[in-house]
Amino acid sequence: FGQGGGVALRPTYTGAVNSTTFEAAAGSDETYAVVAQAYYQLQWPLDGGRFNDQASSRVEMNIGKMDLFGFFDQNAVAGDEGAAFLNNVFVHNPMLDSGGDIGADAYGFAPGIRLGYFDEGDTLGWGASLGVFASGGGALFAAGSGAPLVIAQVEMSPKQINGEPRGTYRAYAWTNGRTSDFNEVEQRHTGFGLSADQRFGRDWNVFGRYGHRTAGSGTFNDALTLGFEHGGRAWGRGRDAAGFALGVLKTSGGWRDATADGSLTGYAASGTERIAELYYRFKFNDTLELTPDFQLIQRAGGDRNAPTVRLLGLRASLGF
Repeated sequence: FGQGGGVALRPTYTGAVNSTTFEAAAGSDETYAVVAQAYYQLQWPLDGGRFNDQASSRVEMNIGKMDLFGFFDQNAVAGDEGAAFLNNVFVHNPMLDSGGDIGADAYGFAPGIRLGYFDEGDTLGWGASLGVFASGGGALFAAGSGAPLVIAQVEMSPKQINGEPRGTYRAYAWTNGRTSDFNEVEQRHTGFGLSADQRFGRDWNVFGRYGHRTAGSGTFNDALTLGFEHGGRAWGRGRDAAGFALGVLKTSGGWRDATADGSLTGYAASGTERIAELYYRFKFNDTLELTPDFQLIQRAGGDRNAPTVRLLGLRASLGF
């Protein structure tokens, strides 16, 4: 539940600079809750365990309305807008999220089914997943489920001596027949992405994501994000953390051509939009976290003459 859509900026490729915002209806002054996600998960152990036990070797199936980013494009460093980066280009692959290829409802959820195989292993864990999700009007239960989003992922997690992952590396590809081009004409979009996180020592966690659209037209067709989170042990605040990330979204050839004369947007789009974000998460106790956050956006919307956007924020998180 929540109220408000977040800070409104001049047109950017970035999308939401505060991914925690939530509103039940655009412009509404009411605050009320909605059932955004409801699904059922089944697990089949392959090592002799009981049905629905958490086994090291297993097959999983999820069916219902869900957030596909819980099962695809995950990232241990950049994937939780309630604790780490707020700008949605760092929370998920920008091609799927800001770029619109997910085709989910206004809250990011869609009905579908996901099937996965996982083998945790002692030194190397790996898995493979396939998901089919309704898109466009189908995600809103307002149309049929034809031309859905289909996404497949493989992942690998090298283990430390204590059995915990040192990092996880994921590669995935998708196709969605109910996305649209920059003229809002329905169009199939296809692409692939990479998501990686890696731990170095006790305090350094680094991440990287890359996304590329191979078919279909958007304002940008390539996205790269890189960053890290560092624990506060070195300065005596072991439960705190600081994070920093950089991202670039590359203007597509189609969008450059469409805006070349300036009549569509008032400028000729080119090059990249560039984003940076810095945060520090104060862990006061087991219940309260406060996170000051600073963001900077250059060349917003691929406009080389656009003024630099600077944003300051403060996130408060309560956990019980």
